[in-house]
Amino acid sequence: MKVLIASGAAGGTAKGRIGKHLHLKDFGEALVRQNVDYKLVHEIDYVSGFPSKNIKSWFSKKEFHTLISEYRPDVIFCDRQSHFALESIKLKIPTYVYLRGHFWSEIEWAKKTIYKGKLMRWVLEKRKKIANEVFSKCNGIFMTADYLDKVIKEHVPEAKTLHFLEGLDTSRWYPQEGMSLQHPAVGMLHDANWWGKTKEMLVLEDVIQKMPNVHFYWAGDGQYKKPILEKLSQFKNFHYLESLDYPDKVREYLTEIDIYALPTGMDTTPLSCREAMSMKNPVVASKVGGIPEMVADNKTGFLVNEGDADGWIKKLEILVNDETLRNEFGIAGRNRVIEIFNWDKLAKEFIEIVQKPH
Repeated sequence: MKVLIASGAAGGTAKGRIGKHLHLKDFGEALVRQNVDYKLVHEIDYVSGFPSKNIKSWFSKKEFHTLISEYRPDVIFCDRQSHFALESIKLKIPTYVYLRGHFWSEIEWAKKTIYKGKLMRWVLEKRKKIANEVFSKCNGIFMTADYLDKVIKEHVPEAKTLHFLEGLDTSRWYPQEGMSLQHPAVGMLHDANWWGKTKEMLVLEDVIQKMPNVHFYWAGDGQYKKPILEKLSQFKNFHYLESLDYPDKVREYLTEIDIYALPTGMDTTPLSCREAMSMKNPVVASKVGGIPEMVADNKTGFLVNEGDADGWIKKLEILVNDETLRNEFGIAGRNRVIEIFNWDKLAKEFIEIVQKPH
């Protein structure tokens, strides 16, 4: 069997946006270990289409068809619901789409915040229409968190949803000489790329103020970083690191922090949190979206209700003052990633699904 993997999803805190592409390569290598051939491509090198800024791509599909005729895939796996997937579906090649988050919520938040103009709102509607067509016509939607099943069915009732967790190669995540941080250090590693998720970081304003002896570090970027930094940078125990080179600087950062924090208003099973767990960091995270499927409350970390600043203070204080518990949670977290987010296990499940008669 030959699997064509099309990488297109942006996001992530890695400079150059290499993080997601790198992990799709890990997925491909896991397929090879199951005697399945794969080819990993950047979808925009072959087809993008309207409303992309590359006008030539609206009309020419030559590169895409050359790719298909030369590689002759049995299955196509796309990590974005866009034109590459649509063209694959048109050719009647079994096409599966990977959905990492609440796509429809992201669209609505974009309309309310950065894209208020009529033109961009129209563009967003076009993107939503393309996505809904992909979701309704593809052979299946692999979900990075099971809570998305209900979300998808609300918007595309006829969609076929499939359980699938994005894996992680834990061999890449090991302790090394850490960067210079002040302790106790609470680290965050995520982008401020849509407001529905990012706004929850504002809960930390009260937390940081009431925990002056704890240092809070944020590594990341995104169009919504300004309103966050305006609030949090007023405190001497808050430190902004911008984006970090991936994976080396990220590994140095995760080696040095004492606790990993994930304050978010909407998320699935974010890659950065699984990387932190792989580095044996105890986690305190918002109890939203798919996070409870990843962070086991009171076992690998603590979950806090949305908007609960007092809850954040209470859970962070417990971990700051209990090194033994931090170590216990950290070890349990890495073991959980190995058990649940194992690429070899997930590759086997993927093959079983796509080989079933349609």
